[in-house]
Amino acid sequence: MNNKGLYFYRNWQLYALLILPLSYFLIFKYGPMYGILIAFQDYNLFKGVSGSPWVGLDVFREVFGMSGFYDALRNTFMLNILDLLVSFPAPIVLALLLNELSGNRFKKLAQTALYLPHFLSWVIIGGIMYQVFATNTGIINLLLGHLGIDPIPFLTDKYNWLITYLTVGVWQSAGWGTIIYLAAITGVNTELYEAAAVDGAGRMRRMWSVTLPGIQPTIIVLLILKIGEIVQIGFDRPYVIGNVSVRDFSEVISTFVYKTGIQTSQFSLATAVGLFQAAVGIVLLLGANYIAKKITENGVL
Repeated sequence: MNNKGLYFYRNWQLYALLILPLSYFLIFKYGPMYGILIAFQDYNLFKGVSGSPWVGLDVFREVFGMSGFYDALRNTFMLNILDLLVSFPAPIVLALLLNELSGNRFKKLAQTALYLPHFLSWVIIGGIMYQVFATNTGIINLLLGHLGIDPIPFLTDKYNWLITYLTVGVWQSAGWGTIIYLAAITGVNTELYEAAAVDGAGRMRRMWSVTLPGIQPTIIVLLILKIGEIVQIGFDRPYVIGNVSVRDFSEVISTFVYKTGIQTSQFSLATAVGLFQAAVGIVLLLGANYIAKKITENGVL
């Protein structure tokens, strides 16, 4: 028996443990990829994938010929890039601040309060938003009215809506994102903090010169993954928060697929857009990973 066979014989239990997770990915992740074929067919729900006629790239030509697709693609890039600039640094800053808190009771209370919004669905958050930001009945505008200030159209003016969209996104995701960074901070060598304190470094200097460099690999990996998702966007958030008045900004790829592909039963069109998103996402992911490795020598691949 060679070395590989002997190693497998001695550790077969470890390989046996991989059967369930591998089966999950094969059945629920790789198996559905068979449906990609729909993007190259004039798909008929009753004929199925095997019986629908092939049309080559005609579906993609139809998608790329639709003006609404480019508007949705532009908005997707815009919202995700702005979200990246605003939401990505927020959990890093919060993690640095939470790490500096000395009172354990207050620290746990603050963490619980920050984590809570993550567990609320966007439907609930949308309802809260309308209660708070509505032009005529929202709490904020009612308070402004009592102060003699004109109401602010947070949800009906597209630029105000954009600010509200980004702000609510930070509130919903920042607390949960701190978990990874706090875990990374615990891995920073404490002797570095002691050496910095001996050299006269204050809290801010220690955060900047010790903590941030210590969690840099984690930041780079998460940034690369986030860049790979720039062309992807969830359905719930823009659909629930958006409305007809701000459609110039709120119509994104996911809502475009739902309205144009799913509601009208154009499944080939919806699949083609999804395949396009996946292809662009892979290119962005590999590009970001390549640049990160060149600059910092850290990456995900």
